[in-house]
Amino acid sequence: MTRTKLHDLIELAQEPSSERRRELLRGVTDLFFTTDDPRAPGEMALFDDVLTQLAGDMEEAVRAELAQRMSGADPAPAGLIRALARDASIEVARPLLEGSTALTEDDLLSVARTRGQDHLRAISQRPVVPMSVSEAIVERGDDETLGTLLANSGAEMSRETHEMVVDRALDNPALHQAVVARKALPVDLLNEMYFVVEARLRDQILERNSEVDPEALDQALAAGRKRLAARDGALPGDYAEAEKAVRILRLRGAITPPVLAGFLRNRETTKFLVALCELADIDFHTARRILERRELDALSIVCKAAGFDRSLYLTFAVLILDRDSNAMGRAREYGQLYESLPLEAAQRTIRFWRMRRQTGDVAAA
Repeated sequence: MTRTKLHDLIELAQEPSSERRRELLRGVTDLFFTTDDPRAPGEMALFDDVLTQLAGDMEEAVRAELAQRMSGADPAPAGLIRALARDASIEVARPLLEGSTALTEDDLLSVARTRGQDHLRAISQRPVVPMSVSEAIVERGDDETLGTLLANSGAEMSRETHEMVVDRALDNPALHQAVVARKALPVDLLNEMYFVVEARLRDQILERNSEVDPEALDQALAAGRKRLAARDGALPGDYAEAEKAVRILRLRGAITPPVLAGFLRNRETTKFLVALCELADIDFHTARRILERRELDALSIVCKAAGFDRSLYLTFAVLILDRDSNAMGRAREYGQLYESLPLEAAQRTIRFWRMRRQTGDVAAA
């Protein structure tokens, strides 16, 4: 290749014919790919100027063809690559957004902050998505885009961005699968999802909990305490009275599993919850959530980790389900769940539910 040939092609750029200009564009592009030798900065700049000018005058199909050819170029004409990546047509922009190594982090950020969902989804599929770009996508992306980003193990996210994802997913079932399946999600944030996802996803959370290294578990607990401590609302009006009554029973050594069952049977709900927190060492807000939502699988985790026997758990289950015409049948079903629940998984899961209690923030709620 010589500069003379390139200049000959440039002179043809004065041709008014659209067809001739398409031929010229393809000719310059072919010329660009005729050598693997490093190009001098001036030569690359010349290619960049000519290709960018010509591409701007071409119809979408021609720009898309050029973008596809340039998607694997390295080095590549930077100005041309940026222009094509920002193209309003996703058919033009996609091959570059998905894979061009010539796009810088700033280039990707510019597209992520200004273009639509198709462009965001294309960026979300890159082999590596920088943290800042992932954050921009989480801020602007719709559910489909966010699901695409979460499924990409090469999408780097800070803890703060993962927190944004979980906050959004807590009230959005469409995101539950993608969030729970994300291997890079901090395990304490994963456990925030437990109470909002369906049973099969809860099983996945428990499975991952059982695999967490003890040291990593401690780190995850430390990272999540303050965040989890502030999530729930105020205590019930009779909390202080119930806490006083339970404290007296505790001093007498009278806080036992049968006493808990009696509280529940007599509908002394707050006393039951305070006593359950005492015996199982969990925070009040988590216990109240379990009871109010009749979360018997979550209750099985509490009872298993606390060392309660199966019969006591079933007693709790029947009392909680007393408005259900099939309470006994469902209790038997959950009894089987209790038996199959690994003790280690229950113990590790319950540690996440103890975070707020350990911070001391519950008393101030």
